[in-house]
Amino acid sequence: MSWPGLPVLVALAGRPVVLVGEGEAVDAKRRLLERAGAAVTADEGAPGAALAVVALADEGEALAAVARLKARGLLVNAVDRPALCDFTLPAVVDRAPLLVAVATGGASAGMAAAVRQRLEGLLPAGLGGRALDLFAARATLRERFPDGGERRRALAAAMASGGPLDPLGEGKVAEWLAAPEAAPATLGRIALRSADPDDLTLRQARWLASADRVYHRLDVPAAVLHRARADAERVACGEWPGDGVFVEMASGSGPAA
Repeated sequence: MSWPGLPVLVALAGRPVVLVGEGEAVDAKRRLLERAGAAVTADEGAPGAALAVVALADEGEALAAVARLKARGLLVNAVDRPALCDFTLPAVVDRAPLLVAVATGGASAGMAAAVRQRLEGLLPAGLGGRALDLFAARATLRERFPDGGERRRALAAAMASGGPLDPLGEGKVAEWLAAPEAAPATLGRIALRSADPDDLTLRQARWLASADRVYHRLDVPAAVLHRARADAERVACGEWPGDGVFVEMASGSGPAA
């Protein structure tokens, strides 16, 4: 199943965003846009505007406003009218600079809000500070792990459940960097015992999330392959060439995770 859209983070600081409408829905969208730094305006002809949000209860007025704005080349979000939307506004968990956006492509704002509320209780308040610490440590990380894939796997291992930088824990980046160097997670063969991606072990899920290249047999379910990084290369083949991760059903031979 294809995505309902491509999640992106748009830099809005100081940039105009057109907001058309009135009432509670408009007030909520205004707060969201202003929190992102946007210069919210009701002027449909505002110079430099690229995005617009329309929150009008009357169907005819909403359709007319959407048509005008799209004719000017703006991307439009029409509140409660997903068929008219060029983009949607997600529910957001804020651990700045870490943001978690939860979206359903307009299918159910209520579900997105419920998932956001669950995540709010899981993610520590200081998680954003740890992201800033990792940013500050980029030079040290590149020196210790010169290869990009090796560096990514080392970070994935550190941030795995129970790891020194587990996002749900209280680990410190400086302490992890000061510790003896740990070998990055080894990539290899994944033997699936189920076609359900929810049955992946933590190690299997970590390997898939870390791999630059995923080799797989033709009978491996697409739902499992979707657990790999979205930009990872996927190669259907009969045997594991020894590079990246190889995924097969459990009947395959050889050591496996």
